Amino acid sequence: MEAVGTDHPSLAPLKDNLQSVIYGKSDCIDVLIVALLAGGSVLIEDVPGVGKTTLAKALARSIDAKFRRIQFTPDLLPADILGSSIYNPVSGDFRFDPGSIFCNILLADEINRASPRTQSALLEAMNESQATIEGRRRPLPKPFMVIATENPIEFHGTYPLPEAQMDRFLIRLAIGYPTADVEIDILKSHARTEPLDAIEPVLSLEAITAIQKEVSGVHIDESILAYIVEIVHATRHDNRLQLGVSTRGTLMLFRAAQARAYFAMREFVLPDDVLWSVPHVLPHRVIPTSKMRYGGTTARQIIADIVSRVKVPV
Repeated sequence: MEAVGTDHPSLAPLKDNLQSVIYGKSDCIDVLIVALLAGGSVLIEDVPGVGKTTLAKALARSIDAKFRRIQFTPDLLPADILGSSIYNPVSGDFRFDPGSIFCNILLADEINRASPRTQSALLEAMNESQATIEGRRRPLPKPFMVIATENPIEFHGTYPLPEAQMDRFLIRLAIGYPTADVEIDILKSHARTEPLDAIEPVLSLEAITAIQKEVSGVHIDESILAYIVEIVHATRHDNRLQLGVSTRGTLMLFRAAQARAYFAMREFVLPDDVLWSVPHVLPHRVIPTSKMRYGGTTARQIIADIVSRVKVPV
């Protein structure tokens, strides 16, 4: 890898695939790829119909991954996600029937519509890539990634994700509406065929697993580590926040910076990689005080202000 600022050549076909179905959202696609490289999960919080499901499907097809989609509803049970043992009256044995979670990419659609008990079924899987079912530990396929979606507008009949659940997501992402010109291009692309149908695998699961191992080996200098920790500690002592970033959040920022450096074809992490990662990794891990929320100040704004006050290492 050379120290240049372009996308990694082995990942260019993957990005091209995603851009062929999600127009005009190159930045969002970069964030999703970085999350994949870091081995993390993504929460996409946006209005219906902007391409959240399409993006997840395109990613799964591009890496030839086993894809499962779960529509979260109030009556969804943990067993529907994890699986359960089924009794065979002929043999007198129990056979384990794996749930939808045993896949490579799991789309948890409208995750905030399921009960907290069902939401919590994903906690262990997202953090440890395993599921403990009926007392038995069952490893999940590698790579494993959860892409969860939620609608930030409609709150009727929803259960807000608790802090412990939010902290498991490496990145929170918003796609947003396309511009008028881009939307015209979208209409043209759907005139005769469905762009998603043309997606072909460009990377194997083995290749992604190997890349994830390479990412974990990207060098990060002591000064960059101190910079990450200083940013995190500043969130814990800011009177505008009633909850700062957890130690898991520190690790997530570390991983995201490594992945971003790899994506930019570097063998080492720069402060720019940390600064790029911060808006995607930290805001959903903090809780502003009531005064800040009622005053219209967002977590993202507070994080940006905190980062601007921390000295960047040279």
